[in-house]
Amino acid sequence: MDIKNFINNEEHIPLSGMWMDNYDPATGKIYGEIPSSNHTDVESAYQAATKAFPSWSNTPIDTKSKILSKIADLIEENLEDLARAESQDNGKPLWLAQSVDIPRASSNFRFFAHAITQYASQSHDSTGRNTLNYTLRKPLGVVGCISPWNLPLYLFTWKIAPAIAAGNCVIAKPSEVTPVTAYLLGNICKKAGLPAGVLNIVHGTGPECGQAIVEHPGIKAISFTGGTNTGARIAATAAPMFKKLSLELGGKNPNLIFSDCDYEKMLHTTVRSSFANQGQICLCGSRIFVQEEIYDKFKKDFIKLVQELTVGHPMSSTTKVGAVVSASHRDKILDYIAFAKATQKNTPF
Repeated sequence: MDIKNFINNEEHIPLSGMWMDNYDPATGKIYGEIPSSNHTDVESAYQAATKAFPSWSNTPIDTKSKILSKIADLIEENLEDLARAESQDNGKPLWLAQSVDIPRASSNFRFFAHAITQYASQSHDSTGRNTLNYTLRKPLGVVGCISPWNLPLYLFTWKIAPAIAAGNCVIAKPSEVTPVTAYLLGNICKKAGLPAGVLNIVHGTGPECGQAIVEHPGIKAISFTGGTNTGARIAATAAPMFKKLSLELGGKNPNLIFSDCDYEKMLHTTVRSSFANQGQICLCGSRIFVQEEIYDKFKKDFIKLVQELTVGHPMSSTTKVGAVVSASHRDKILDYIAFAKATQKNTPF
C-alpha cells in the first residue's frame, strides 16, 4: 500500500518527491511507501487549515457532534479492515487490534461528539460591585498533533477528536513507522462529511516533518506523545514561541509486589502488564520490585507463565505476543538482554 498525505480532503504526494519504505514488522519486508514530507507539505496543510478555520470554528455544536458521531460509526463499520491494517503495520496481534485499538478509536470520536453538547460557560456575580465575571472557551486556531507508533489509530484519534470537537483545525503527523490507519482515517473523515481543511494528515520523520509542525509560527498548540528526548526538543522550540504544549513522554513504570497481595491476580496482571502489545505501551511495567519473602516463588511462577505465552505471527488467533514494531526496536531489546546476561550473575533464563 502506498500512502499519501491528506490535505484539504484530497490525497497528495510529497512536494519534494521524496518517499520512505514502509516495513511489515512480522516479515521485515517492504510493503509500501510513505511520503517523506517536509516544511513545504506542512505549509500546504497549514494554508488549508487556516482557510477552513473561520467556518469550522463557527459551525453549530449539533452539526459538529453529528459529524464526529458519523466518523465513529464509520470506524466501527470498517473495524475488520482497520484492525488488519493495524496488525500488519504495527505487529500487534490481530485480536488485540480488533478488541482494543479500533473500538477505542471509535469511542474517542463518539465521546467528544457527546462531550461538546454538554459544554456550559461559567459566570460569577461580584456582589455589590455591579460586575459580572464570565469564562468563555474558544478554539485556538490551527493546532499540531503528533502521535506515536505503539497504539497508532487509538492515540492518533485521541488527539484529533477533542481538537476538532473544540473547533480547531488540525495538522496531524502519525509515526512514520505505523502510517497506514492514519491514512485510512483521512478518507473516513471525508466520507463522514468533515469539511475540507479541518483535518490534514502529513507523513514523514520527526526531524523533518514533525519539526516543521512544531516550529511553524501559525500553529498555536502542539500535542505530542513519544520519547522524552524528542519532547525536550519540542519544548525547546515551542516554549520561546509561547505555544500551548501537551507532552506525554516515556516512563519506567515499576510493579510493586508485596507478600499480602492477591497472589494469583497479581501474577497474571504482572505478566499481562509486562507483555501486552509486546510490552510496547507507556503503561507497561518495565521494572518489578518483589518483597523478599515471596521473591523466589514469584520468579519461578512468573517465568513459567511467560514461557507459556505464544509468540507468533500477528494474524494468528493463537498469538499472544506478536512482532515488535521495527528492526531497530528489536535490536534495542536484544542489546538489553545481552547487557543483563553480561552483568547479572543470576539471569533467570
